[in-house]
Amino acid sequence: MTYQFDSLKPELIKQRKAVHQVCRNYRNQPDSTNFKKLKSLFSACGQKVFIEPGFYCDYGDKITIGHNVFFNINATLLDGGKIAIGDDCLIGPNVQILTINHATNPTERLKKENFADDVLIGNNVWIGAGAIILPGVTIADGCVIAAGSVVTKSTEANSLYAGNPAKFKKYC
Repeated sequence: MTYQFDSLKPELIKQRKAVHQVCRNYRNQPDSTNFKKLKSLFSACGQKVFIEPGFYCDYGDKITIGHNVFFNINATLLDGGKIAIGDDCLIGPNVQILTINHATNPTERLKKENFADDVLIGNNVWIGAGAIILPGVTIADGCVIAAGSVVTKSTEANSLYAGNPAKFKKYC
């Protein structure tokens, strides 16, 4: 479900600046103190979560992460909408998970409105390097998203998707 999202509200700008600083601190000094601060941003964060430096998000409080999740370097989560990541997931380097969109009509876009649509990622999902997950997508349990794929539509469970746009390739 798509909903309007105003990223220019002063309280959201303030929150975004503070969260970006936490992310920068962890990137520059990935010690246990900064890691704890990063994880504290999230709505929920399971056990045995590992996040390589270079992780970025906008707000953090709309992100839930399950148990045994690994984020490789330079993961970007634009979380104006909810991002839920299940248990036992592997997120490759340079993966982008996006919940924000803008009007495609040029006149409407001048209003600077944003639209958010939640992204849900099931359990035991592997998202390969450089993949982009677009707003409103649900990646079902057991899926593999091939490196460099752009996922524009929700997936079937236990399947491999690849390409731009990502298409079903086979059952895993």
